[in-house]
Amino acid sequence: MSVLIFIIVLYILLGLSMMKLFEKAGITGWKALVPGLAAIEWCKLVGRKPQYAFWFLFPVVNIFIYAGLVIDMIRSFGRHGFWDSVLAVVYAPVSFFLVGRDDSDKYEGPILEKEREFHRLHHEALEKKDVLGLKKLEGQYPQFKKSASREWTEAIVFAVFAAAFIRMFLIEAYVIPSSSMEGSLKVGDYLFVSKAHYGIRTPMTVIQFPLMHNVMPIVGCESYLESPSLPYFRLPAIETVDRNEPVVFNWPAGDSVYIAPDRSWDIGQWNRNNVANRYRGLKLPFVSRPIDKKDHYIKRCLAIAGDSLQIRDGQVFVNGQAAQNPTHMQFAYSLETTGNSFNSKKLGDFGVNLNEMFKDEKGRVCAFLDQSQVEKVRTIGLKVERVKRGADAGNLFPNDAKRFATWTVDDYGPIWIPKKGVTVELTLSSLPFYRRAIQVYEHNKLEVREGKIYVNDQEVTSYTFKQDYFWMQGDNRHNSEDSRFWGYVPEDHIVGKPLFIWFSTKNGNMRDGINWDRIFKSASAM
Repeated sequence: MSVLIFIIVLYILLGLSMMKLFEKAGITGWKALVPGLAAIEWCKLVGRKPQYAFWFLFPVVNIFIYAGLVIDMIRSFGRHGFWDSVLAVVYAPVSFFLVGRDDSDKYEGPILEKEREFHRLHHEALEKKDVLGLKKLEGQYPQFKKSASREWTEAIVFAVFAAAFIRMFLIEAYVIPSSSMEGSLKVGDYLFVSKAHYGIRTPMTVIQFPLMHNVMPIVGCESYLESPSLPYFRLPAIETVDRNEPVVFNWPAGDSVYIAPDRSWDIGQWNRNNVANRYRGLKLPFVSRPIDKKDHYIKRCLAIAGDSLQIRDGQVFVNGQAAQNPTHMQFAYSLETTGNSFNSKKLGDFGVNLNEMFKDEKGRVCAFLDQSQVEKVRTIGLKVERVKRGADAGNLFPNDAKRFATWTVDDYGPIWIPKKGVTVELTLSSLPFYRRAIQVYEHNKLEVREGKIYVNDQEVTSYTFKQDYFWMQGDNRHNSEDSRFWGYVPEDHIVGKPLFIWFSTKNGNMRDGINWDRIFKSASAM
């Protein structure tokens, strides 16, 4: 609703500012306030056909149409400067108001008709090699003569604008930085991700550096301003988020984070694990981030809104049924041999990520393997045994070390995934599961006073959710920070659907070579 109000206000201001321009061009001013009619008259005023106005009906495309028309409008009144065009695109009502109040700005006719005529005559003069004619044209149409620096600047600005537009609304390129999705998606896989499949999420952060997500390279500062901002809004989706699909989303816990050289730490992790000791002597920046500027994660959606989930001995159960496992789902395995060492190159040939190998508390060498790799490793004489993961009290969602002390990444739950419109009983026992959703994701004031729960200063015994939530886990079940650690992923955090791998480097390092067999492979293959 807030986005709709913003658009209505912008349209009213745009119409009011265009009234004077219409009158200067000999068009009745009130037509600038009539939806549809204003767009048709606008198109004719700059030299477009009336049917060109229908492009305004197409989401996303209409942004380009609008940008072009506002520039052509001020050019039709003699304003051809670079910064005039910039102001028109940034906020047209101000630009139109300035043109309307300036008596020296006269309507010079449809600029696009003049431009087409100029280019026709210019082309003819070039073919005839008419130097005198070319000079005469430049004197007759000085507004179309641009310096080389102006042309390069406009070309670069347009290229950046187009790339930022495509990245923001349609398709964005991502690289897999960690092994949490191995062996389905590997470190060094470069993906194209569609932002339209689950519905285009309009930007919430208004002022941001083009083509940067949240951190400026080299300088390391944030690449955006938190305010002003727009509320969450999503265009209609092509499809819904389904179980077993890989999904790109904003890290739910990433609203308040410490930025370390190797990773980001949310405030809960930082406090629970005394992470500060790892970076003793370093002053790490602490930042708060809006939804669309939180770090990007990619995991597999294992449960959707309304589902119940439980993990027993590493097997996920959804609504009481064993979930379909990814073909290359990985666990940690210890590797033992009767000799003093083993051939790690051979493990690399099997696709094992050598950079992620580690030693357990017993001193055994361990690696993350899928079932096919387990069988291959056994053929070279190694004893392979799956590592049993112990309890991680307090670190697993809902981060209650006393009540859920026995929960592990392999034996977890049961847990219910919140669904929009569903009302749940709210007690002190159930509150840990829903506190963050109610307070942070759905923006309510929540307090517990004298054993009673208050939402927005009203005592409550139940709560109705305002949006859907999802449960995301990595395919590398023993090496993934996911919903088991920070809980549900809200619908407004969903970014897009991975389409395919367009490039892939071994172990995320170009020096190790290229995974030619992974290029153009579907990102959704299990």
